[in-house]
Amino acid sequence: MKFIRKFDIDIIRLKEGKHNFNFEIDSEFLDHFDNSREIVNDVAVKASIELDKRINLIEVVFHINGKVNITCDRSLEDFDYPLDLSHKILYKYGQEEKEINDEIFFITADTQSINVMQLIYEFILLGIPAKKIHPDHLTEEDDEDEGEGWIVYEAGENNLSEEQIKDDQNPFWKALKNLKNKD
Repeated sequence: MKFIRKFDIDIIRLKEGKHNFNFEIDSEFLDHFDNSREIVNDVAVKASIELDKRINLIEVVFHINGKVNITCDRSLEDFDYPLDLSHKILYKYGQEEKEINDEIFFITADTQSINVMQLIYEFILLGIPAKKIHPDHLTEEDDEDEGEGWIVYEAGENNLSEEQIKDDQNPFWKALKNLKNKD
């Protein structure tokens, strides 16, 4: 419980304006989350938080920089993956405390503090790629796929289904194709 309180930001005492907070994230941090070691072996990250307190809301920008040690999906070797990411969260004042979406939370005017531990953990997990490949085992195909969505199926011109052939014979679709071809 004492460890978790290290990530509390006492907002009620803060004056309006910008404030900065820094947190060191290490392997002890992972021990406070269930099944985190199945995703991340180790972590060495600095979380810099810029909090801008205003009359009706608090804007918090998280800057996370460092590395996580993860296991390669292909070779099962451990490797360090660099993290350098930023996320923005808004805390708005309302009648009750609740999460509106991933980026907006309602808090009451008498909320003493906000705890950023869970958010830092989630941002670290979001920074890890879904396809974890050790840099020594990357192929040209992996380099081409990086940053792009997965292509599940791509049909060529000669792979038309019966429905598509019928659509091609339909005068309505022919007229639309003619319009498309004129552009």
